[in-house]
Amino acid sequence: MHMQLLNNDRVVIFDRTSTGRSNISLPSGKCRVNPHDAALTTDCTAHSVEYDVASNGVRPLKVLTDVWCSSGALMPDGRLIQTGGFNDGDHAVRIFRPCNGSDWEEIKFGLTHRRWYATNQILPDGRQIIVGGRRQFNYEFYPKTGATISYNLPFLLYTKDQKEVENNLYPFVFLNIDGNLFIFANNRAILFNYLNDVVVKQYPQIPDRNPRNYPSTGSAALLPLKLMQGKAFGGAEVLVCGGAPKGSYISATNYGKFIGALNTCGRLKITDPSPDWVMETMPTARVMGDMLLLPNGNVLIINGGSAGTAGWELARSPVLNPVVYRPKNPIGSRFELQNPSSTPRMYHSAVALLRDGRVLVGGSNPNRRYAFTGVLFPTELSLEAFSPSYLNPDHANLRPKIILPISQTTIGYNQRIVVRFTITDTINRNLVLVTMVAPSFNTHSFAMNQRLLVLAAGNVTTVGVSTYEMGVMTPGSGILAPSGFYMLFVVHQEIPSVGIWVHIQ
Repeated sequence: MHMQLLNNDRVVIFDRTSTGRSNISLPSGKCRVNPHDAALTTDCTAHSVEYDVASNGVRPLKVLTDVWCSSGALMPDGRLIQTGGFNDGDHAVRIFRPCNGSDWEEIKFGLTHRRWYATNQILPDGRQIIVGGRRQFNYEFYPKTGATISYNLPFLLYTKDQKEVENNLYPFVFLNIDGNLFIFANNRAILFNYLNDVVVKQYPQIPDRNPRNYPSTGSAALLPLKLMQGKAFGGAEVLVCGGAPKGSYISATNYGKFIGALNTCGRLKITDPSPDWVMETMPTARVMGDMLLLPNGNVLIINGGSAGTAGWELARSPVLNPVVYRPKNPIGSRFELQNPSSTPRMYHSAVALLRDGRVLVGGSNPNRRYAFTGVLFPTELSLEAFSPSYLNPDHANLRPKIILPISQTTIGYNQRIVVRFTITDTINRNLVLVTMVAPSFNTHSFAMNQRLLVLAAGNVTTVGVSTYEMGVMTPGSGILAPSGFYMLFVVHQEIPSVGIWVHIQ
């Protein structure tokens, strides 16, 4: 249900605790005893694991309260701060440190309000803002500074559909290049100054007026931000794709009729003074699709179904073919259909970009409990990797290999750094980029805190046999790149190197 890549190349994965026993045991003597749990008061099985990408190994972890439909973000020091959930976990703040042998820590009443289906965004000052959640038309910050308070956000009330539907949960939140927050809920968006608690701008409604947030779950991404000498140029754009037409949830829940999903994307330049949505058509309709930024700046759209909505057994017709969206191509030639998976990934699936350029894909459990037989879409325990076409072995000689800096290097803001790399085949100096990608917290078809910055293009010098350098300026401030760990890639002819970890602060 939830995934987060850490800077030690391990992925924290977790599900809800209230599904009953899982198929992986906690270490002897570490049973979770919780008299308030909705399924088991004593549970000796794990509902969270740490997955080691390099060894393909799994280590069970112990969550103390229910993390169902929660949210999270990485702090500047690499800790995963995970917030909210269900039942006695709805006010909890949980901490996971990227250290050998670590396990979940919990602050049971770390939040001011109950947070279920909320969204977290890391801020330039290192805090997280936690926006919305079921029946929560407000936001709060973590860590707390001074009084434990929250702030009303009427926009979340205005975008809520009738009681049974909502269609504004897990709002899409992005940190804009001016320091304000772009917030999209249902079919509308605002630019929000969280420092002064002021709506700066109301954007046009998406033209078809169909909902794009849970349970009519679409997805969204902030498209790559281009930097020049540490400053943003060219503005910022948001892409919103898929979802379910208005009325789909009621139709599926009350009448067992599964309306076809939306096949459109809306693209909006959020920094324009008077922007308009540009609508595009995907190769396939998709609800509950995940959108991930790839290291070369393209967008992967993966998972989901082509009918129904999010919710228990409310979707049909799995979409097995991923799609790659190429934002720099002319409109009408941006979508490229990929080879299919054989595994449906429906409700409660998740994805994560790995440092080697693959995309980790897991989950799918649209059932109220773990169910492996006798259901339309059984609980799926497998992990698989989607390999974009840039990992084709034919491209091996065009693939850069980073020599400097070394992984885990600390960099500052507005700093010139030298990136040294090798390419064994003939280099095209005009088609070399350096990109930085923030690892995202993924749940319910939204990759929170996802961010890709293009630091430099071209300006390549030769320093040895098949060895090259580029001098690049790091982002100029925490508004462009909040402090924390990023994966840095060299991209040649759209083929990325294996990334290295850099820590900007």
